[in-house]
Amino acid sequence: MEDGFSSYSSLYDTSSLLQFCNDDSASVASSMEVTDRIASLEQRVQMQEDEIQLLKSALADVVRRLNVSEEQQAVGLRRGPTKARPMIATLPLRPTVNNGTILPKKGSGTLPSPSGSGSRKDTSTPVSKSLSSLSRSTRFFYLPLSTVRRANSNEHVGTLTRKDSCDSKGNRNRAGSTGSNSSGKRNDSKQRDPVFNAGMRRVTHCKEEGYVKMYLKGRPITMYMPKDQVDSYCLEARADLPSNKLKLDWVYGYRGRDCRSNLYLLPTGETVYFIASVVVLFNVDEQLQRHYTGHTDDIKCLAVHPDKITIATGQVAGTSSDGKLAPHVRVWDSVSLNTLHVLGAGFFDRALVCLAFSKSNGGNTLCVVDDSNDHVLSVWDWQREDRLAEVKCSNESVFAADFHPTDSSIVVTCGKSHLYFWSLERGVLVKKQGLFEKQEKPKFVLCVTFAENGDAITGDSSGNILVWGKGTNRISHVIQGAHEGSIFALCMLRNGTLLSGGKDRRLVSWDGSYQQIQAVEVPELFGPIRTIAEGRGETVLIGTTKHFVLQGSLDGEFMPITQGHTDELWGLAVHPLKPQFLTCGYDRQVCLWDSSSHQLIWTKSMDDAAQSAGFHPSGAVVAIGTQNGRWLVLDSDSKDLVAVHTDGNEQLSAMCYGPDGNFLAIGSHDNYIYIYAVAENGRKYSRVGKCSGHSSFITHLDWSVDSQYLVSNSGDYEILYWIPSVCKQVVSVETTRDIEWATHTCTLGFQVFGLWPDGSDGTDINAACRSSDKSLLVTGDDFGKVHLFSYPCSQFRAPSHVYGGHSSHVTNVTFLYDDGYLVSTGGKDMSVMQWRIV
Repeated sequence: MEDGFSSYSSLYDTSSLLQFCNDDSASVASSMEVTDRIASLEQRVQMQEDEIQLLKSALADVVRRLNVSEEQQAVGLRRGPTKARPMIATLPLRPTVNNGTILPKKGSGTLPSPSGSGSRKDTSTPVSKSLSSLSRSTRFFYLPLSTVRRANSNEHVGTLTRKDSCDSKGNRNRAGSTGSNSSGKRNDSKQRDPVFNAGMRRVTHCKEEGYVKMYLKGRPITMYMPKDQVDSYCLEARADLPSNKLKLDWVYGYRGRDCRSNLYLLPTGETVYFIASVVVLFNVDEQLQRHYTGHTDDIKCLAVHPDKITIATGQVAGTSSDGKLAPHVRVWDSVSLNTLHVLGAGFFDRALVCLAFSKSNGGNTLCVVDDSNDHVLSVWDWQREDRLAEVKCSNESVFAADFHPTDSSIVVTCGKSHLYFWSLERGVLVKKQGLFEKQEKPKFVLCVTFAENGDAITGDSSGNILVWGKGTNRISHVIQGAHEGSIFALCMLRNGTLLSGGKDRRLVSWDGSYQQIQAVEVPELFGPIRTIAEGRGETVLIGTTKHFVLQGSLDGEFMPITQGHTDELWGLAVHPLKPQFLTCGYDRQVCLWDSSSHQLIWTKSMDDAAQSAGFHPSGAVVAIGTQNGRWLVLDSDSKDLVAVHTDGNEQLSAMCYGPDGNFLAIGSHDNYIYIYAVAENGRKYSRVGKCSGHSSFITHLDWSVDSQYLVSNSGDYEILYWIPSVCKQVVSVETTRDIEWATHTCTLGFQVFGLWPDGSDGTDINAACRSSDKSLLVTGDDFGKVHLFSYPCSQFRAPSHVYGGHSSHVTNVTFLYDDGYLVSTGGKDMSVMQWRIV
């Protein structure tokens, strides 16, 4: 515990506060000028507030750690969902949110918040409502976990409904071996097969032939069941939810390419940032992550309250399987991860681009800029969820907005071709434009911060730092050519030192007279500096445009604490024997990760965008498929190139080794499956031939346990079977229906057809994977959701646990080698998420 408090105290220099407390220079008897005495008093008050907030943060974190410890002890004593869990109402008089939906409150004009699962229904129980109402007067209270879930829970249980009853065995006549189309004529004297209609999907069951037929976009897909299930199978039987669930364990990546001011260090020692729809709170020293998962789509901006506990985040407008999701701001507690308020649902347009809390009035107001054509600036009393003022800010892009540190009625915004000083006067925001006068007006004003005396400081696309006198809209000082190229970030440290960083990858420090103190250049590998945050002691945190979070100081080197991909992500493969997985994507980077330490083992640059990957059963090598028909084999230890081949000129969507390691099957978008014989433990390849028969591109491949057969899915919903050693198609149903498959990544097949949702058009599910113990099936869909099913998943409308976090289509999912974890990849959100199976 002492170590914890020492980490807090190192964030603030208390010696200067003691000096102020013993200093009598601000008294009436002092010889100082009145304005100087006022400035001295303001600084003293600010430092005292910092100390108070430090104590609040320390206390809140201690309570959180005690709660975690109690939970762990409770788990050890008794397993089950009935243990008591402390819920912390850190700030009194604020309504909490259960399951992502705000409890009703008088005078609230906002809409209910979307829950973590994408549902807008209020799932709060009467018990949870009554208990949450008590939180106004009670600081700590305990809720049974079985009654109320945490607000950041994003689990959703699918429902199972049945319209038809199961026919008796002797009451069904044969309806033909291939089934019949719904538009075809039927003999009314014959009994019909059970039929379920679900939007664009229709499922029928032919008991005599032992198959289920599903229609996707009007195309029939016939799936034969194993012989031992023909007599006992009933299409109308209920499928069970899996007893296991998922818990988000680790998020790899950071969004730095197109977001600003999204990196902060909390007094608890946690670094806070976001990627996709998850806010990550990362304790670097303890190598632990916590996650706020209340958002439903891309987060674009983040602000930390002066109390260093409350955080506001804003998201874009999104879509889900239920419809459109409105952009909104969520204000939440960083200790309990409970949502406190949701602002602006129905008011904001497109997305939120800037957020900032006021400083001088206790952080009671919040300014927000959205991404509408007019980039509307609004000021909110966020605790009352009341909009105080709004104004059209600019027709051009807005990059930053912030309150003046000593006057909560002044907001500064900057962006393309503008710098505006706004004054809030009787509910109206009045604009004063920054006057550049003799100074050449830059094309973009990219960032703004404030000096201790209240001067505004801006960085622009011309590489200049401009100082604007307190209370004026005129330039009082210029640092000409501070950087070569755009200045993306400014940060004022507590000791009065100014830090600047930008496109030239240089981090420069400036003293109170704006004279350069030091400069250090970030290596090209990490990319330009996007944002700067003050760390502990002399430490500085940097977020870069290449999605690195760096930690270091001006005197030493910067090391990455977080990194990720910088373009769309598709390739994912797990090591067969170690806790490792590999990712690759359109950024031409191949990355091997350690799932235990959450560290990058190695990365390798490629000449082509990568699409797919697969490990050899020995784990010695990994094959990478690209978008132009080339494929490479890399040594998994040294990342050395082992082999390079080319098959066709279209993307290779599947790379799959046989279980015995003697063959490699490659699924291409040219409709062929290329087969290679493999020797020398994956180091020698000779082409056997290609399997021809699909009329559309290959999507998924699976091998049989004995490596004798191959099954493939295609873009037009075909399921074909092959003998890969001779590249021949197998058409005999009796041969294929009882084959035992080593893996199950195909999304079409009798054992998995229940994963398809109602109304699916056949493209909603991008990936599937069966666990090694054959008890679970995981899928990733186009709505950013990861679904966990029981396996086999061969019942219509099979229920699933649903998990959010990704803000783009989930392109791939797979279990790690021991089934203890699974990994999912987001397409355009460029994130990699690791889930623990509990």
